Formats: sequence, C-alpha cells, structure tokens
Amino acid sequence: MTEIKWTDGAVEIFAFGRSVFRFDRQASPLSVGRGSATYKMKRGSFKFREKAFETVPLFFGAPKPEAGAVELADKGGNVLFLLKASVDGGLLRLRLEPLTQRKFNRLTFRLPAEADEHVYGSGETFTKFDLRGETARVWVAEHSSAARIAKKVLYEKVFGKKPKRVLKFSSYETYYAQPTFVSSRRYFVHIDSNAYMDFDFTRPDRHEIRARGFGEICLGFAEDFESLSRLLASLLGRQPRLPDWAYDGAILGIQGGTQAVLDKLEKAKSENMKVCGVWCQDWEGERITFVGKQLMWNWAWDRELYPNLDAVIPQLKGEGVRFLGYCNPFLAVEKELYKEASSKGYCVKNSKGEDYLVTTTTFPAAMVDLSNPEASEWIKRVIQVNMIDFGLGGWMADFGEYLPTDCVLHSGEPAEEIHNAWPAIWAKINREAVEERGKLGEVFFFTRAGHTQTVRYSTLMWTGDQQVDWSFAEAMPSVIPASLSLAMCGFGLAHSDVGGYATFAHIRREPEQLMRWAEMSVFSPLFRSHEGNRPGDNVQFDSTPEILRHYARMSRLHAALAPYLKEADRVNSETGVPVMRPLFFYYDEPRAYTEMYEYLLGRDILVAPVLEKGQTVKAVYLPADRWVHLWSGKVYGGGEHAVGAPLGKPPVFCRADSCYLEAFLKLSAIE
Repeated sequence: MTEIKWTDGAVEIFAFGRSVFRFDRQASPLSVGRGSATYKMKRGSFKFREKAFETVPLFFGAPKPEAGAVELADKGGNVLFLLKASVDGGLLRLRLEPLTQRKFNRLTFRLPAEADEHVYGSGETFTKFDLRGETARVWVAEHSSAARIAKKVLYEKVFGKKPKRVLKFSSYETYYAQPTFVSSRRYFVHIDSNAYMDFDFTRPDRHEIRARGFGEICLGFAEDFESLSRLLASLLGRQPRLPDWAYDGAILGIQGGTQAVLDKLEKAKSENMKVCGVWCQDWEGERITFVGKQLMWNWAWDRELYPNLDAVIPQLKGEGVRFLGYCNPFLAVEKELYKEASSKGYCVKNSKGEDYLVTTTTFPAAMVDLSNPEASEWIKRVIQVNMIDFGLGGWMADFGEYLPTDCVLHSGEPAEEIHNAWPAIWAKINREAVEERGKLGEVFFFTRAGHTQTVRYSTLMWTGDQQVDWSFAEAMPSVIPASLSLAMCGFGLAHSDVGGYATFAHIRREPEQLMRWAEMSVFSPLFRSHEGNRPGDNVQFDSTPEILRHYARMSRLHAALAPYLKEADRVNSETGVPVMRPLFFYYDEPRAYTEMYEYLLGRDILVAPVLEKGQTVKAVYLPADRWVHLWSGKVYGGGEHAVGAPLGKPPVFCRADSCYLEAFLKLSAIE
C-alpha cells in the first residue's frame, strides 16, 4: 500500500498507487542543529527562550536500497546521517542514524504542502480546528490561567469592551499536547518524542516541524478517514469501553457533604431524572480561597464533611447511582499523605534537595515523583485502597501538566525531557490501579492533561476548565473543536463539564447557558455536570423548577441514546474510529473541512448546538446527504438551512439511511 522509492534524482513516497511526496536531491527536507532552551513556569503557564548555536541543512546523498536507507549530507557533501525507512502497510517509519561524532539536539522536518490543504491535531485545540495558517506549540501546560482570564474580564468590566490585543493562537497553551497532525490529503504525521515542538502550518508550500530533540517520524496513509483513524490507533493505542452504567443518564456534580448529595438526589428523583452517578470532587475535603471552593488534595475520605459515606456508597449503588470522586498527583502539605510521602522521599525535589512546592492557584503543594517506582506504587496503592476498595465508581484524575523543568527527579532524567510525558505517566498509574483490582469496565477515570501515551492509558478525557459564560474562546463553544482535535489525535472519548467551571469577576452562569450546555452534552459520550469554583454564585441543575425539569428531560434523552452511544464506544474501542467525528470524515466538501462548531456523533447523528445567548433560530450547514430533523421529522438536503432551535430542541439531525432512524425519531416523544 505504501512504498518508498530511492533514485539518484529524488526520494519519492507512494501510497495506494499515487505519489504523495517527492523530495529532490537539491531540496533540504531535514535540518539538524544544536541549541539550548530556558523554561519559566508560573501556575502551569510557561515562557520560553530558545538559543540556537548551529543549524545544518541536510541533503539527500547516495541511496542504499538494500538497507532501506539514504545518506544525508551537509552542503559540503559530508555524510552525517543515514535516513532509514521501514514500511508496514500504510505506515512509513523514518529514523535518523548518526554517522558523525557531532552532537545535535535539534531537528527540523519539512513536508511539501498544497495550497488548499487543511491540517488538524497537535493535541487539543480550543480556538481553532483547522490549523492551516497557524503555528501550534506541542508542550503540555495549563490551558487557561486564572490570572489571564481575570485580567481580561476586569478590562471588559472597566472599559466596557474587549482588549484590543488578541492572544495569538501560537501563544495559547493546552493541557493536552501531542506531536501528531492529520492532513485533509488523508495522511498523518506523528513524531515519537517527548520533546518540545512547534508545528508550523503557516506556509502555503510546506509544513514544518521544529523539535528540541530527536525521535522516529511516522507517516500514515489511507484512502479514507476511518481507515486513517484505524491506522493511527494501531500505532498509538485505543481507549477501553466505558462501563455500561455510565450511559444510564446524568452524572450530577454535587459538593458540600453527604446530606447535600442526598438532598439533591431527592430533588432529581422528584422530576424523574435519570441519574447514574454523583461526582463529588470534595469527597477528600475542601478549602475556601479567594478563587472559591477548592479541594484539600489529601486522597482519603473526609469523614467530617461526608459522614456515613462508607454506608451511603453501597446504598446508592444499589439504587443504580455510582459515587465518583477526584484525585491528582499533588499532595496538600497540611495533611497526612504528604507527611508520609515526604518522609519516604517520594516527592519531586528542587536543586537543594527539598520537596519542590508548586503553586497552581492560591496554595503550594508537593508533587509525587512519578519517576520513582516506589513512589508510583505508593500513590497507586492510595488510589486502590482509598478509592477503588472504598467503593468509588470513578474519578477525575486531574492535572499532570505542571512538572517544572528545573526540578530534580529520582530517575535522574532531565525534567525538560520528561515534562510532556508526565500526564501520560499519571494516566498509566490510574489505569494500572483499576486493572490490578480487576475493575476495568466497571470503574473508569477521566483526565484533562495528556501526551502521546495518554491515548493508550486514559479511559476518558474531559476538556478542562471552561468559563461559565458564552465565550467562544473559553466556554461552551470551545469544547467542540477541543473534542474534535482530540479525535484527530487518536483519543475518541471526550466530554465536558456541563455548565463549565471557571467563575471570575462578573462572570456568572445563567439558566439559559446551563440548559444549552446540557442539550449539547446529551449528544456526547458522557453527561456530567460541575458546580464550578463558586457554586453559590452560579445556577445549578436544581436552582429553579424550570432548570430542573429541563435537566431531567435531558438526562432521559441521554439514557435513551445509550444503545447508539455504546455502539459508537465499541467501534472506538475496537478500531480507533472516534465517537465524535468532524464532518469531513464522510463528506468531501470545502465547508466540511473548515466547520468547527458542528460534529457527527457516530456515523448517523449530526449535532449543531446552540452556542449564542438568546438564539432560537440557527443557520445550520448540512453536507450532501438526506437528513431527518430529530424533533419534527422533516427531511433536509445538503446546504445551509435556517432551523428552529427552541430550548430543549437543539438542531440535531440523523441520516435518513440510518438503521437507527426509527429509534432516533422516538426521542422527540420523550418529555
């Protein structure tokens, strides 16, 4: 299927009978160099300074077909590397083998591009989906710092307008960064390295990857996007299926203790809400700061805040409601788990040999040294004993993106070289905790930070801490490109906090915003809410009778979709084809390649959520097919249509040829 041909004049790559790339001898698709970088982190956000000492363009020399290689030489003809290639079906692997004693630590790789080409990926992107014309930074970090959001909101409040300076896409940071991109020409590129990288898609004639390290270059080719997803999954791995119970309605985000949980569940029952779980992030304790209600970060049951929880958890499970919690790889310095970890030398150190304390928002915390096998086993046992054995059905496995580059690790590895891999190591520990207890398929966890191996270890992503307003850059709209970009990187299971999380300055969650977000989350793999960092300042699912009725109906809709969602989940688990898919997956149309606020749920449902306040009619783009409006049964063809979108009936369509059509149309009768 894929073939590489070496000639005296060029190197050419063929896939499925067509020439995909051709590199002439005079061209320089690769450069190596030497350099150093400095990193400065504040609350998970990084500033960088790169210093280059040397850059050496490499040119193709003599081909060595018998070795599957070609020589790479500098301008003077000195052979510095062998470029080795191996082909397996649609996958091409390229590896540099040094033939020189000169030490290089920088790599630039260029691919020919076409003017009308589109590209997606580099991890999770919130403000862009098609990255053509942009440069994407591949370095895991805090996506939205509280300071930046608060500063922007304060400016708008004082001056009554948005700041003139708009943050460039290349300056944005993301929780989940992965050195993978997919082209509209039906190929992907993945770099097998943890190094910092820039993916530069700004030039009309080429794509350029600049890495602060070396790694195998993998290119995958397919005839369609489903096949391309399968090929990427064969390289990176797949997620397991979620537990069946996770599809039985809503998981309610509730804080405040045992009685608060039971009281809110009674309210939910009063409206016949389908509830499959309660997610109580403060199960291990709370702390109140100027940011709002935060957590204690001591991964053990807080008996004072949650009395009788050991009896309540099995009681709720008997009623079909799982209890979910929260943990992360930090430890609160005031509590017992930190004292134990510190006494055993299990925390990340600073240059003086002291525990390295990191401030994420308002308080310092220690980090478990995941490079230390003993420390990793210790935190895994904490998860197993204090969470799984205690009866939790799942948890948010937060953070992983905060490893500072100036810390000292037990393994002796430079922190710069392991920083990107840190969230994947954290996901691996959580996965092992579940598997070793024999609970995979019954218990799951969801992560927000990630890198390459996260695809293989995490059971579910959530899209992080969105604002509780209508912002396209930071709130509900941003989770759609985030989920789709994750899908293009091989992570096919993602969801968001219904209602968002972040409340700053004058931002408050409104009833309409919460209800619209709930509508969107019906048509996603998991339906889970969050009270936010200031629960008392924001409306909740039970704040008014109207919201409660709406939320209850949405929970019943999500539960009714369970057979379809489970099938899409199965496909993702077995093949790597994601649950949420971009429109161009099946429709080769110009608009489909740039659409970032509509998506396909599985193969047969098209979702165009209402993302603007007060909108009751929405312009919806439908690709060329026959589409049945979910609520009215009206049949539409391709093109743009003005569609009514009253509360409770967002623009959702199903393919007229779907075998699920009859079941879909029954959803309109659910009250």
